[in-house]
Amino acid sequence: MEHVKAILIKFIMITAVLGIVLTGFFDIGFTETLIISFVLTIAAYVLGDMMIFRMAGDETEHTKRNAIATVSDIGLSFFVIWLLEEMLVAGKDNLALAAFVSALVIGAGEWFFHGYLDNRVFHNNDAHD
Repeated sequence: MEHVKAILIKFIMITAVLGIVLTGFFDIGFTETLIISFVLTIAAYVLGDMMIFRMAGDETEHTKRNAIATVSDIGLSFFVIWLLEEMLVAGKDNLALAAFVSALVIGAGEWFFHGYLDNRVFHNNDAHD
Protein backbone atom coordinates (compact mmCIF):
# COMPACT_ATOMS: atom_id res chain seq x y z
CA MET A 1 0.00 0.00 0.00
CA GLU A 2 2.92 2.34 0.71
CA HIS A 3 4.12 1.98 -2.89
CA VAL A 4 0.68 2.96 -4.22
CA LYS A 5 0.68 6.04 -1.99
CA ALA A 6 4.22 6.93 -3.11
CA ILE A 7 3.31 6.56 -6.79
CA LEU A 8 0.25 8.75 -6.27
CA ILE A 9 2.35 11.44 -4.54
CA LYS A 10 4.90 11.28 -7.35
CA PHE A 11 2.16 11.51 -10.01
CA ILE A 12 0.64 14.57 -8.32
CA MET A 13 4.06 16.24 -8.06
CA ILE A 14 4.95 15.54 -11.69
CA THR A 15 1.50 16.55 -12.97
CA ALA A 16 1.66 19.83 -11.02
CA VAL A 17 5.10 20.66 -12.41
CA LEU A 18 4.23 19.71 -15.97
CA GLY A 19 0.88 21.45 -15.73
CA ILE A 20 2.59 24.70 -14.77
CA VAL A 21 5.56 24.41 -17.12
CA LEU A 22 4.22 22.60 -20.19
CA THR A 23 0.60 23.72 -20.18
CA GLY A 24 1.05 27.09 -18.50
CA PHE A 25 4.24 28.38 -20.11
CA PHE A 26 4.65 26.33 -23.29
CA ASP A 27 0.98 25.99 -24.30
CA ILE A 28 0.94 22.19 -24.49
CA GLY A 29 -2.54 20.71 -24.04
CA PHE A 30 -3.50 19.37 -20.64
CA THR A 31 -4.38 15.95 -22.08
CA GLU A 32 -0.85 15.61 -23.44
CA THR A 33 0.52 16.81 -20.10
CA LEU A 34 -1.45 14.09 -18.28
CA ILE A 35 -0.17 11.40 -20.65
CA ILE A 36 3.43 12.56 -20.19
CA SER A 37 2.91 12.72 -16.41
CA PHE A 38 1.58 9.17 -16.26
CA VAL A 39 4.36 7.66 -18.38
CA LEU A 40 7.07 9.61 -16.55
CA THR A 41 5.68 8.66 -13.13
CA ILE A 42 5.82 4.95 -13.89
CA ALA A 43 9.23 5.10 -15.59
CA ALA A 44 10.78 7.26 -12.86
CA TYR A 45 9.36 5.15 -10.03
CA VAL A 46 10.55 1.87 -11.48
CA LEU A 47 13.93 3.00 -12.82
CA GLY A 48 14.79 5.97 -10.63
CA ASP A 49 13.33 5.04 -7.26
CA MET A 50 13.14 1.26 -7.13
CA MET A 51 16.40 0.60 -8.96
CA ILE A 52 18.85 3.50 -8.94
CA PHE A 53 17.95 5.10 -5.59
CA ARG A 54 17.81 1.80 -3.73
CA MET A 55 21.01 0.41 -5.31
CA ALA A 56 23.24 3.52 -5.39
CA GLY A 57 24.75 2.76 -1.99
CA ASP A 58 23.88 1.33 1.38
CA GLU A 59 21.10 2.75 3.56
CA THR A 60 23.51 4.88 5.62
CA GLU A 61 24.60 6.86 2.54
CA HIS A 62 21.33 8.73 1.95
CA THR A 63 22.95 11.90 0.57
CA LYS A 64 25.08 9.96 -1.92
CA ARG A 65 22.14 7.80 -3.01
CA ASN A 66 19.89 10.85 -3.22
CA ALA A 67 22.36 12.80 -5.36
CA ILE A 68 22.89 9.92 -7.79
CA ALA A 69 19.15 9.21 -8.06
CA THR A 70 18.23 12.90 -8.43
CA VAL A 71 20.70 13.46 -11.27
CA SER A 72 19.43 10.26 -12.90
CA ASP A 73 15.83 11.43 -12.47
CA ILE A 74 16.65 14.74 -14.15
CA GLY A 75 18.17 12.93 -17.14
CA LEU A 76 15.33 10.43 -17.36
CA SER A 77 12.71 13.17 -17.00
CA PHE A 78 14.29 15.25 -19.76
CA PHE A 79 14.47 12.28 -22.13
CA VAL A 80 10.92 11.01 -21.46
CA ILE A 81 9.32 14.47 -21.56
CA TRP A 82 11.13 15.50 -24.74
CA LEU A 83 10.43 12.20 -26.51
CA LEU A 84 6.73 12.26 -25.61
CA GLU A 85 6.42 15.93 -26.52
CA GLU A 86 7.85 15.14 -29.95
CA MET A 87 5.39 12.27 -30.36
CA LEU A 88 2.30 14.07 -29.01
CA VAL A 89 2.74 17.71 -30.02
CA ALA A 90 5.31 17.73 -32.82
CA GLY A 91 5.75 21.05 -34.54
CA LYS A 92 5.73 23.28 -31.45
CA ASP A 93 8.74 25.44 -30.74
CA ASN A 94 11.02 25.07 -27.73
CA LEU A 95 10.11 21.49 -26.83
CA ALA A 96 13.66 20.76 -25.65
CA LEU A 97 13.62 23.87 -23.46
CA ALA A 98 10.24 22.87 -22.01
CA ALA A 99 11.61 19.40 -21.24
CA PHE A 100 14.78 20.83 -19.70
CA VAL A 101 12.97 23.29 -17.42
CA SER A 102 10.47 20.61 -16.40
CA ALA A 103 13.23 18.10 -15.66
CA LEU A 104 15.10 20.56 -13.42
CA VAL A 105 11.99 21.38 -11.39
CA ILE A 106 11.03 17.71 -11.12
CA GLY A 107 14.59 16.96 -9.99
CA ALA A 108 14.22 19.45 -7.14
CA GLY A 109 11.03 17.70 -6.06
CA GLU A 110 12.68 14.29 -6.37
CA TRP A 111 15.36 15.32 -3.86
CA PHE A 112 12.66 15.59 -1.18
CA PHE A 113 10.65 12.64 -2.49
CA HIS A 114 13.63 10.33 -1.95
CA GLY A 115 13.63 11.30 1.73
CA TYR A 116 9.97 10.33 1.91
CA LEU A 117 10.77 6.99 0.27
CA ASP A 118 13.54 6.25 2.75
CA ASN A 119 11.45 7.17 5.78
CA ARG A 120 8.02 5.85 4.80
CA VAL A 121 8.22 3.31 2.00
CA PHE A 122 11.54 1.48 2.06
CA HIS A 123 11.92 1.60 5.84
CA ASN A 124 8.48 0.03 6.35
CA ASN A 125 9.09 -2.43 3.53
CA ASP A 126 12.45 -3.56 4.95
CA ALA A 127 10.90 -4.09 8.40
CA HIS A 128 8.60 -6.74 6.93
CA ASP A 129 11.23 -8.58 4.87
